[in-house]
Amino acid sequence: MQKKKALLVIVPLLSLIMLALLWRGEDRAADGTVLSLYGNVEIREAQLAFNASEHIKAVLVEEGDSVSQGQLLAHLHTEVLDAQLAEAQAALVVQQQLLRKLEAGSRPEEIHKGEAELTAAHARAKSAQDSYQRIAQLLDKKLASRDDVENARALAEAAQAQVDVAVQGLALLKLGPRTEDIAAARAQLVLHEAVLSAARQRLVDTRLYAPANGVIRNRILEPGEMAFPQVPVLTLALSDPVWVRAYLPEPMLGRVKPGLKATIHSDSYPGKRYEGWVGYISPTAEFTPKTVQTPELRTRLVYSVRVFACNSQGELRLGMPVTVTLTLDQTVPANHTNRCDS
Repeated sequence: MQKKKALLVIVPLLSLIMLALLWRGEDRAADGTVLSLYGNVEIREAQLAFNASEHIKAVLVEEGDSVSQGQLLAHLHTEVLDAQLAEAQAALVVQQQLLRKLEAGSRPEEIHKGEAELTAAHARAKSAQDSYQRIAQLLDKKLASRDDVENARALAEAAQAQVDVAVQGLALLKLGPRTEDIAAARAQLVLHEAVLSAARQRLVDTRLYAPANGVIRNRILEPGEMAFPQVPVLTLALSDPVWVRAYLPEPMLGRVKPGLKATIHSDSYPGKRYEGWVGYISPTAEFTPKTVQTPELRTRLVYSVRVFACNSQGELRLGMPVTVTLTLDQTVPANHTNRCDS
């Protein structure tokens, strides 16, 4: 009996509360302070493709997987690129050592060697000159032929030429490499560094990373298939931003401004509300699209409006029909950049 009496009291009380809330909502709608818009949820999608042409080695995600920015999603075979990278690294090391050799100049031991070779050349030249003079004296006594003299003179001249070569060689050793040779070696080193950088970038291009947080919507290619830069491998539905595309009637254009807070409701989650804000109002008018369900607006001009939504639970999905409620008498701050609470 006590439970029945309690119900007899509670039920009428709840009814009165509901009637009061309905009356309040109708009163606010009637006085033009609340505007309801009808639209659909939209999100951005990214078609993810490799920046390389090679067979796919592995795809690491499935359709419906949630991924984070920077997460590895797929990668290609890299055997050829690994060899090219090793080749570029080796060529760079060779060029680095060559440049160091040129910049260091001649070693003291090399200069000492050049001096020793010059001394030896002088000794050979003196010996050849002495032999030539002796044979030339024998020619006057008819003890040597003219051919012998000519051969001895040629050997003496050759020995003197070797002295000149040794002198110039020693001078070059002391001067060190030419500045032009060092500059050319440096330029060649830059070239090898660029080749190595390109080889590393080609390896990076064989790995596909998530550009932002989102959900894998489509898995288009599979391991073993050929990937090209023009062919998407995965479709990524971005988690942020999520917005509602609705249409604002022209008479309300002056009362709705960017930054105006909004409340979003969906049939999929009755009784649940999502916070949002007006982020964009189209500068151009258009005829009411067929997707707008309010009959009285079908022949009027409307303006596309984008209402961003807070969707931390991922419940608002692409294409979902929703209702957007705007309270028009609220104050929009000068800095109307809105963000969802983390």
